[in-house]
Amino acid sequence: MFEQLTELVKQFGGDAVVNNPAVPNEHNEAVMEEAGGSILSGLKDMVASGNIGDLAGLLSGKTPIDMNNPVVQELTGKVTGNLGEKFGLSSEAAGSVAGGLIPQILGGLINKAQDPNQPGFNISDLISSISGGNGGGLMDAVSKYGSQFGLDQDGDGQVGMSDAISAVTKKSGGLGGLLGKLFGGK
Repeated sequence: MFEQLTELVKQFGGDAVVNNPAVPNEHNEAVMEEAGGSILSGLKDMVASGNIGDLAGLLSGKTPIDMNNPVVQELTGKVTGNLGEKFGLSSEAAGSVAGGLIPQILGGLINKAQDPNQPGFNISDLISSISGGNGGGLMDAVSKYGSQFGLDQDGDGQVGMSDAISAVTKKSGGLGGLLGKLFGGK
């Protein structure tokens, strides 16, 4: 996933970094690398801290990718702080870079992950990357037994990542409802 993220940072870094007079030209490449690394570590931190609901909403495409999105807000804070600390950018300049990059990069990642013409990169890969590969146990169990417990959210006869994301992001039930159905609750 880091390669896709780096590609998107370069793609969208023109206006937010290269054409930004507050970012010295000699720091353009390093600022873009730091922004990409901060976004990836921020996503991993969210998973580690259990912030799955906001992340699932983002990945499912059900929440807008703008500055009102809690994932975008958290990542913007992280990137802004890191750019200010490492490159001496003012909070306004660092915030401008973060605000210009993060929504576009997240949108690009999600579009690539949902695009069937992007071989080798999908929502499962994205989640595996940000969860450190530790999301597999639950997903394996859900895939194996989920249809028996009514977890096939999209009615395709299979229980996969899209079903898990759908179940987690629904207003009624959420992750607790998913686990309850999986382990025999009502």
